[in-house]
Amino acid sequence: MSRTYQNISKTSLSTLLLCLFLESCTVGPKYKAPAPVLVPFHNHADSSASNGGAATPLDHWWTGFNDPMLVTIVERALNQNLDLAATLERVNQARAAAAGAGAKLYPTGELDASAAAERQSLQGNLGSIAGSYPTFRRNIHEYAIGPAASWELDVAGGVRHNAAAFRDEVQAAEAERSGTRVMIAADAADAYLQVRGYQARLAIAKNQIETDEHLLKLIQNRVAAGAATKREIAQAEALLQQARSTVPLLRLSLEKQLNRLDVLMGAQPGAYAHELDTVTAIPTIPAIGNQEPLDVLRRRPDIIAAERHLAASNERIGVVIADYYPKISLSGVLGFDSLNSGHLFTARGFQPAAVAGLRWRLFDFGRVNAEVKQARGANAEALIAYRQAVLRAAEDVENALAALAETQAYLAELQAEVQSLTRARDLSQEAYRAGSIALTDVLDADRELLTAQDQLDANRADAARAAVTVFRALGGGWEPPI
Repeated sequence: MSRTYQNISKTSLSTLLLCLFLESCTVGPKYKAPAPVLVPFHNHADSSASNGGAATPLDHWWTGFNDPMLVTIVERALNQNLDLAATLERVNQARAAAAGAGAKLYPTGELDASAAAERQSLQGNLGSIAGSYPTFRRNIHEYAIGPAASWELDVAGGVRHNAAAFRDEVQAAEAERSGTRVMIAADAADAYLQVRGYQARLAIAKNQIETDEHLLKLIQNRVAAGAATKREIAQAEALLQQARSTVPLLRLSLEKQLNRLDVLMGAQPGAYAHELDTVTAIPTIPAIGNQEPLDVLRRRPDIIAAERHLAASNERIGVVIADYYPKISLSGVLGFDSLNSGHLFTARGFQPAAVAGLRWRLFDFGRVNAEVKQARGANAEALIAYRQAVLRAAEDVENALAALAETQAYLAELQAEVQSLTRARDLSQEAYRAGSIALTDVLDADRELLTAQDQLDANRADAARAAVTVFRALGGGWEPPI
């Protein structure tokens, strides 16, 4: 038995040295991350936003709006959103798959045990020949037990490439989860800002209704005094109905955004709507610092995910190229085998075994060639997808910055317009009371002011939403790896 152990030890040492040599071998292309070249953005963020101060940190940009309710809603959405929870499960699946792929690099061990009972036939080949011998036993019991191990050596590095591809896919899944986080934060803020915008527009509509009701009573009094006609009453009533007609549509739009917020926060529509019953002003736009294209490439989760998919596709080329090379496997058993259970764990019952196998595909009618070509094509497609993701990211940033700048410029013009129309409306009402102008002039001034005020509040919300779009385009809302 000692001689047997010595032989096994020598074989194991030789095998170990061979394994170390083979494990250092690998085939397939070496991955090199692409380095896109982008010029600075030609649109720039206006860092001198209404609240001034330093640029808002991108990781938690929603805190820059100085609105506690906005912060509560965004953070609640990030904690409770079901789409974000689903991405976590996808990450867990990717991690499990990567763990399974990595486990193939190591040997597998198992414990085998068996007990067999057999009664030999006297009419079979063995029984008809040996049945007449005195030592022939018809009733046979055999017992076997022992650990076994097997290992397929990664000669060409195919298993290592496969494990690396799965690790890259894990990182891609994590980046996609971060991308969902960016989207959820932006969507929650967008819905909240629309809620505040519709509430402000409803307040304007209600004030206008009160003004038109007061004007109608004034005209009715003038008609009673003989200073006005019923035609003027009809015109005032039409203006009042016009103001009232805007309310249902605004309420419907407000309800849709409240329901959207609840779903984003992982709740049934109507669950949190009461928290927004108190009307507050539309938040001011925070300061946004200018970003370089390289910073955007590092922050955008979609670009990170595209690059990791590209790396995984490169590793899969090595997986299929490894099929050109031989497969070497090792297996061993340290077991006991005996026809008598009482003699099982004895030196005479000890039955070790070691097996080395070689499998090398000599011809396959071009199957591996086709698989390599397919893998290289997938890698080329992934590279194109990465480049497209970079260009789309640059487009998103340029569009978002341009939209923010133009929306703020339009907002400044609307503010000046509302101030002018308010003075014109007040002067028209005074002139009408004095009898120097017709009612139609008052109605026209009132209608123009209503339209401008509605546009002003809508544009205030749009300007804040444009800032959210900029933060989203810059990849804000998560902490990227260093």
